[in-house]
Amino acid sequence: MPSLLQRLTTRMPRSVERDTVTLQLEDGRDLEVQRVRDPRAKRLKLSVDERGARLTLPWRASLVSGERFLLQHRDWLAEQLARHAPDDEAPAFVPGATTHLPLRGEDIPLHWHEGRFARIERQDDGIHVHLPARASDATLRRTLRAFYEAEARADVGRWLPAYLSGLPRAPRQIRLKVMSSQWGSLAPDGTLTLDLALVLGRPSAFEYVLVHELCHLLQANHSPAFWREVEARFPSWRDERTWFHAEGRRLKARLHRLLATD
Repeated sequence: MPSLLQRLTTRMPRSVERDTVTLQLEDGRDLEVQRVRDPRAKRLKLSVDERGARLTLPWRASLVSGERFLLQHRDWLAEQLARHAPDDEAPAFVPGATTHLPLRGEDIPLHWHEGRFARIERQDDGIHVHLPARASDATLRRTLRAFYEAEARADVGRWLPAYLSGLPRAPRQIRLKVMSSQWGSLAPDGTLTLDLALVLGRPSAFEYVLVHELCHLLQANHSPAFWREVEARFPSWRDERTWFHAEGRRLKARLHRLLATD
């Protein structure tokens, strides 16, 4: 009979492990699938949502069995990806041609001007873009990104003070970046990262992601205790999660198209 020490050391770990695996679809495309080994999982599970494809494995399942499961469901994956495909007709950011910019769930009228320095500013009648006559495409994209970052930081700065009470500490710093799948993350050192695409969507969804990540300062997991913390601070979080399922991939695709340099 195993000793108490042996039984303790052979328990399954509590942490979730994540990596990616590449699956080739029948049309030749390579698909990056997030592979999650979860001690709580009871069976192999494959899902597709606004974040992409995800394969969940019980802790004792082999990687080979997971890859075999992916191959068996390759056609289903292709169908689901087509259903969740982003809007390929999202407008690019072209001087004089682009007439609106997405911001906080609206398409805001865009006004182009020639100026000495590249800058973008929000005014009562819309968004005004000032560009030198010979401004490069890269300059235009950098200016647009800086504008979105400033708008996003203004939103975070307006919401954050109301949620700091009851937290063990404030975030060490807040970063904004273009994230391929996640909407936010909290690093062990307290750095909070938010997807820049959030400022394009409806403000309530952005605020929910901020609250979600702040609650990880209290619970570094997604346990029932964590969701109770979210519920106490943001009771309508389920509505926002549903909105992300419907609109998330389109939102990320739109930012990518606007900031693309090719």
